[in-house]
Amino acid sequence: MGYPAGLHLIARPAADPSAPACILVHGSLDRAESFQRVMRRLPDMTLLAYDRRGYQRSRDAGVVDMGGHMDDLLSIAAELRRQTSGTVSAIGHSLGGDVVVGAAIAEPRALDSIGAFEPPMPWLGFRRTEPGDDRPRQWTPIAEDPGDEAERFFGRMVSPTAWQRLSAAGKAARRADGPALVADLTSFRGAAPFDVTALDVPVVFGMGGLGAPHHRQGVTWLGANVPGAQAIEIEGAHHGAHLSHPDHFAEFVRQVVRRADGPI
Repeated sequence: MGYPAGLHLIARPAADPSAPACILVHGSLDRAESFQRVMRRLPDMTLLAYDRRGYQRSRDAGVVDMGGHMDDLLSIAAELRRQTSGTVSAIGHSLGGDVVVGAAIAEPRALDSIGAFEPPMPWLGFRRTEPGDDRPRQWTPIAEDPGDEAERFFGRMVSPTAWQRLSAAGKAARRADGPALVADLTSFRGAAPFDVTALDVPVVFGMGGLGAPHHRQGVTWLGANVPGAQAIEIEGAHHGAHLSHPDHFAEFVRQVVRRADGPI
């Protein structure tokens, strides 16, 4: 069978084929490499991260919608299960968390446990607002040029000054990911792609202690309303906890993998 064609994979197999395996799924305008520091802290697990279709070194595989990303993850999980004898889990950061949750709902037996760190689910009612502004927020129109949208998104999620610090090649690479980013943004601006309360797989939701209010509110709600779910906080972390707090994010991975053997 093999892994889906055209996807760039970073695989770190454990010496023991019966070791637990975990798939790491990146968010919008990110890449598999962002998990490298976390992966180095988990040598006793089989780990696999990949550039989602349309991003970075998977750009030539084309752009897909949420369903396409879910299909890719399920195919990767099936192949990983053929290659190892341990449990198979998946963890997604940001929109990667939506991919993981959606895949687990679509095929509950594909993954033994899952994790999602600050997954955006605006249909639950938690969205970014300005301080003191309680009016319903309208979606910001997506830029006509996908590259411009990538630049704007990077500036909003990281900082405008961080964009300026990127090299010319770095800016070009992010702008080239624009079509995949636009597909991501479009995926959650309509009807809910799944009912998260229907999830029937052990799950841990994570949030940063310094995360945006709508992210924290969403994770708190998920922990309280998804059957059997747990919610954890990485103290002092913002949204990019896998980059800023790799030790803590690695422990988040361990918590998710432990749930593959049943409730903690």
